[in-house]
Amino acid sequence: MSSRHYILYLLPTHSKTYFMSENKLLRVHSYESLGTYDGPGLRLVVFLQGCNFRCLYCANADTIPQKGGKETAPEDILKMAISQKPFFGRKGGVTFSGGEPTLQAKALLPLVKQLKAEGIHVCIDTNGSVWNEDVKNLLEYVDLVLLDVKQIDPDKHVSLTGLRNDKTLALAKYMEEIGQPFWVRYVLVPTISDAEADIRLLGKTLGAYTMIQRLEILPYHTLGAHKYEAMGQEYALKDITENTPEQLNRAKELFDEYFGVVYLN
Repeated sequence: MSSRHYILYLLPTHSKTYFMSENKLLRVHSYESLGTYDGPGLRLVVFLQGCNFRCLYCANADTIPQKGGKETAPEDILKMAISQKPFFGRKGGVTFSGGEPTLQAKALLPLVKQLKAEGIHVCIDTNGSVWNEDVKNLLEYVDLVLLDVKQIDPDKHVSLTGLRNDKTLALAKYMEEIGQPFWVRYVLVPTISDAEADIRLLGKTLGAYTMIQRLEILPYHTLGAHKYEAMGQEYALKDITENTPEQLNRAKELFDEYFGVVYLN
């Protein structure tokens, strides 16, 4: 969970020109170049505007309102990705995060198709709660899904995010059935999502899935807390301290009992 940094790359004059005049504009909050925390390898991370969750610990609270961000032509993002392609190597690529990128699935699909045509690896970082034909079509072209499971207990999930987790778990099941590789990401928040019973229930629910390539434990941090003050809002978890090494190691030990691919991010 690094601080965000931005690097501008100019598109070489000999690069191809792409015309996607019929595509809708995407609402973009920000970019991170050479990111290492949102998928394999070095990545261009595109943070899209708008989210249907209201996570109490959200580090990007300013991405939540669906109105906002900068309306951006998909071809501008394509050109940026092509200009950074030499840095991606064999594993890197583009990750669409947010916010919740699947809220813009219809506008995102043509761009993802173009990225794939350029041989660029594509990840979607999603809470899994949006399901429609546009999302289904999008998954056909995405290489890897980063599925954020906030809480396995449905009632605790509502308290944490404002919505239930049934669609998130249904998406995990769907990806398992169609053979779509995905990572599970789990933010370990003291007193909220670090209980042994919750971790074991998640393990029992998803531990047998063969399409899970990685389970990432994301340590809780307060790097985005200052944004709430800037937005005139109170940060709900101001009394929650960051994880101790012992808490993180204990969580990993528990997850290791169910998943063979557990990593501390």
